[in-house]
Amino acid sequence: MAKIAYILLCHKDPEAIIKQAQRLTAAGDYMSIHFDSRANPDHFAQIKDALKHNDHVTYAHKRIKCGWGEWSLVQATLYAVESAVDAFPRATHFYMLSGDCMAVKSAEYTHKFLDENDADFIESFDYFESDWIKTGMKEERLIYRHFFNERTQKWRFYTSYHMQQRLGITRKIPEDIQVMIGSQWWCLRRNTVEWVLDFTRQRKDVMRFFRTTWIPDETFFQTIVRHVVPENEIRTRTLTFLLFTDYGMPVTFYDDHYDLLLSQDFLFARKISPEAKDLKRRLGLLYAAQGVQFKISNEGTSLFKFLSGRGRIGRRFSTRFWETESTLGRERELMIVVCKKWHVAKRVLERIRQVTNVPALEYIFNEEDTPLPDLGGIQKTLGKRTRHRRALMRMLFDYFETDRLIVCMDPANIELLQDFAGDRSVTRMLEIECGFSDDYLIGHAMRVGLAGVQTSSDTLERLLPTIRNDMTHESDQIRDAGFEHLLRIREGAEMDDNAEALASFLKIGQDKGREIVSADYLFAD
Repeated sequence: MAKIAYILLCHKDPEAIIKQAQRLTAAGDYMSIHFDSRANPDHFAQIKDALKHNDHVTYAHKRIKCGWGEWSLVQATLYAVESAVDAFPRATHFYMLSGDCMAVKSAEYTHKFLDENDADFIESFDYFESDWIKTGMKEERLIYRHFFNERTQKWRFYTSYHMQQRLGITRKIPEDIQVMIGSQWWCLRRNTVEWVLDFTRQRKDVMRFFRTTWIPDETFFQTIVRHVVPENEIRTRTLTFLLFTDYGMPVTFYDDHYDLLLSQDFLFARKISPEAKDLKRRLGLLYAAQGVQFKISNEGTSLFKFLSGRGRIGRRFSTRFWETESTLGRERELMIVVCKKWHVAKRVLERIRQVTNVPALEYIFNEEDTPLPDLGGIQKTLGKRTRHRRALMRMLFDYFETDRLIVCMDPANIELLQDFAGDRSVTRMLEIECGFSDDYLIGHAMRVGLAGVQTSSDTLERLLPTIRNDMTHESDQIRDAGFEHLLRIREGAEMDDNAEALASFLKIGQDKGREIVSADYLFAD
């Protein structure tokens, strides 16, 4: 059975650290603590005194001062790992934690999970090929030497960096090393940890290199583990659930996040608010519990992105200069069917194809697998289609040798609708208004990853009004945009009214419009 040695880096809140150590070791696991030497010495004395009779707790054999972005964080981790390896020969796994982390599964579940998954869990993405680093320095973290702390010695940090740039003083990455990057929160098997420690003793050149890289806690273990362990034994993920805001700040969890945290496919979560006393109490009791069944829905990340992004109204893609000067053609007519229920729009489109000979395409800006002709590669990804939308549409007009073309769009694509409406060509829109039952909204939430089959009813109850309001907001945006040629058909409206709107949209007789909307299954879910 798995026995875990937790590697805890901390610098404050001694009461919380004591409780965390007592809670985790009570289940038979171990802990090695590195308490920052720049922190209050009385706090460290308090920790040692409270845990002095706990044989499952040890301490880093050397304490150092730690700083964000420095090698010191890696060195402190190595000191704590070395102590844990020596003190706990029965430990099978080593799990990196901070003082803000807490278990979101029981010890029973955690041990069983590790027993059934013989692998190392560490984010390990190619440093140069991945997009893990969103902004700021990338190659510069490695090829220049960083001697100063960017936060506490900003002037020295950037003066040293710019001087190396001006003088062309760069260095090479060790040739046999593929630099990787990822979260610093990992869980490694004992053999892996011992191989990493052997590597640190044998490869002084690599150690010198990483000591002067910037933010090495995101690259050191991620690189060395990939170097010493076969790729098929590495799971490129962390077992600690953490979220970041658009500003790169970690999201903090509070008392009302208990159900959300338990439903995620992770063993721990970071960061738990110091004020979340009830959450800490409940999670503390959970770790020691037996026979708990966890319903994993794993919607946390997508749910956070959805809820945190709702208040932002703006253009997702700015207009490229070649697009602002382009046009679909003055004589061309683009007809856009706008509908949130894609299956309804597709049924309407199929009926239109049966009655007219106008080329009609489904959600080309929303579904990557929508059938499209080969247009030289511009059609291959949603990103390319969206960035080169006018060029794509011109090519489709040319391909079908037509001056009239129908496409479907989601009402969330307001920036695309506005862009096409501003073209010199004629843009006509038909909005299909549908009713949204709770069952449909739940299905929608599952399809887009906001919920899963195991999502609790309480979470869904809070989520559904938000989704419904979001869909109403999208429709309101279309109304407020003041599009010149906008028509609507509605679920529940009189057939003649819908037939008239559709006939006007397509410029066909009302009898043909009635033929299209007469299908009784048109709005069915």
